[in-house]
Amino acid sequence: MTSADLLEPLQRYWGYDSFRPLQERIVRSLISGRDVCVVMPTGGGKSLCYQLPALISQQTVIVVSPLIALMQDQAQQLAQMGIPASVLNSTMSSDEQSRRMRRASAGDFRLLYLSPERLATNHTLAWLKTVPVAFFAIDEAHCISEWGHEFRPEYRQLSLLRTNFPDRPIAAFTASATRRVRHDILQQLQLRDPDKYIASFHRPNLRYVVRECEDQNIQLQLLIRALRSTREGNIIVYSPTIARVEETVDVLEENGIAAVGYHGKMEAAERRKNQERWMSDEVRVLVGTIAFGLGINKASVRAVIHLALPKSIEQYYQEAGRAGRDGQPADCVLLWQRRDTALLAHFIKQIEDPAETDRAWERYRHICAFAQGERCRHRQICTHFGETPKWNTCGACDVCGSRPEWMNVPVSSSSPRARKRRSSVVVELPATPEPALLSTEEHELREYMREWRRAISREQGISAFIVMYDTSLDALCRKRPRTLPELRAIPGFGERKIESYGEQILAALARFEAGARVNATAIMKTKPGQETLGLLKQGKTFADIATLRGRQLSTVVNTVADLVECGDLEFDDGWVDRNRRPIIEAACARLGTARLSALKAALPPEISYEDIRLVVARLRRAESLTKELRDAAKPTGS
Repeated sequence: MTSADLLEPLQRYWGYDSFRPLQERIVRSLISGRDVCVVMPTGGGKSLCYQLPALISQQTVIVVSPLIALMQDQAQQLAQMGIPASVLNSTMSSDEQSRRMRRASAGDFRLLYLSPERLATNHTLAWLKTVPVAFFAIDEAHCISEWGHEFRPEYRQLSLLRTNFPDRPIAAFTASATRRVRHDILQQLQLRDPDKYIASFHRPNLRYVVRECEDQNIQLQLLIRALRSTREGNIIVYSPTIARVEETVDVLEENGIAAVGYHGKMEAAERRKNQERWMSDEVRVLVGTIAFGLGINKASVRAVIHLALPKSIEQYYQEAGRAGRDGQPADCVLLWQRRDTALLAHFIKQIEDPAETDRAWERYRHICAFAQGERCRHRQICTHFGETPKWNTCGACDVCGSRPEWMNVPVSSSSPRARKRRSSVVVELPATPEPALLSTEEHELREYMREWRRAISREQGISAFIVMYDTSLDALCRKRPRTLPELRAIPGFGERKIESYGEQILAALARFEAGARVNATAIMKTKPGQETLGLLKQGKTFADIATLRGRQLSTVVNTVADLVECGDLEFDDGWVDRNRRPIIEAACARLGTARLSALKAALPPEISYEDIRLVVARLRRAESLTKELRDAAKPTGS
């Protein structure tokens, strides 16, 4: 098959006139029936490597993927391009599952997405033998290895593929695998003399910056400066716990920075809504736990900021690598505290399997060395994955002299007893603004086309990136096509996409040229404390407020305690059981109110952190008032 034979469908369906590095070689290996193992960074174009051979083969590629949402997005995206694809999962009715299985047996799909759990069942394996399978593509293949940072036992069962389909090729794809993990992937999947494609782990457009923070107050000040300094694109903030996700969103809103949260205890619909608001650029900042990010197809992420030490270099590389997928400069910032190491060690000590404990300690040593070391960050990452760079300094990390201006401005700290409430951390010192990447008119056009994309995605019930990639949107705004042939020259616009949206896009561009702009009326957000205060005045309970604000109960109680401490709200005796309150107060008299954990350890187990936090807030407020009265009574000049 000639290069022209491959480029024709690439242009026709994907709208690209050339391959990225390694893509064509991987496609040729799969077309020729070879097993392959591909290690390619996030955003390197792994999906196309198995999607294009599926289209050419006229058979069905079975894609094994760990996330239902990711599978559904990919299938919808392919359908938009005119490539028949489907998903089979447990959320569908049994009738719908049976219908899709019949269609797959008839060869109606070029790609069919399944979870590893479903694929390993005897029923599924027997049915797959009726499907015209071209090959199997295993996404996130590092999950098969016990040495990987995201080991999933269900992936181990994929060894059944070689037993049940000995003549079908198997392709393993991952973004983060050390040499040991790569070897384990080959062994577990029983790949036969596979073609191995390992891209460089060096991402020169990313700037790695690491800063140890004395306390959470400093960490939040630096976070807010970083967000204000990042003028374009989107931002991901990774937080270690659900409570910290919600607290951080509240702090950002207090500082006038719109943000949405994402964590595993949210309702699925709420998670999806927040993700889509971020994906469609309605909100620039998303604060999430590690539950966020797998399969996210967002090219214009200009910063990924971690608020705690990840458990491994692999995890950090994968999460930080969601920045700068468009090849443009982006920052990867790690703001960690000394207590992070103690917390990681605590969780490792809870592991019962001795072998897994050893592996966890090894990951711990590597990530600590990365954070605390004084060697080039890029070089540390490359050597961790078995790559030996020919250079010693990168010029794109803090160790090699590259630091953002906002990090050079001094920050202030305070003791736990003297500090203001967490949700009132306000950064008044402006960071040095970075130069704008676009002219005013270019920025206005991009916002206008983003709004058009949001409207189409809401109307059709699909993700915004399925309508148009960020990279395509940026190219569209630069070139401003006036005809369909000119639109076809923009990367990412295949035939089907032009049929679906071409005339609408040209009409939207014409409206902009005629003076149309995005409605600039801002919707002011209520500050978290004011919102909670208003709901309390309406007679809502803490549980009611948690539901209405989409927060955990502990987050609501913390906000209420902060309001009490600052004198914005009177303590209500009904909040804490009258028999528990004197016990808590007695413990505070002995131990002080600085450390809630010490109080919790000294009190009966039925007394919750929420009870302690509320009583402590009342006592701190009383102490503050006493001090104010004492200071006011002092003679002038004393």
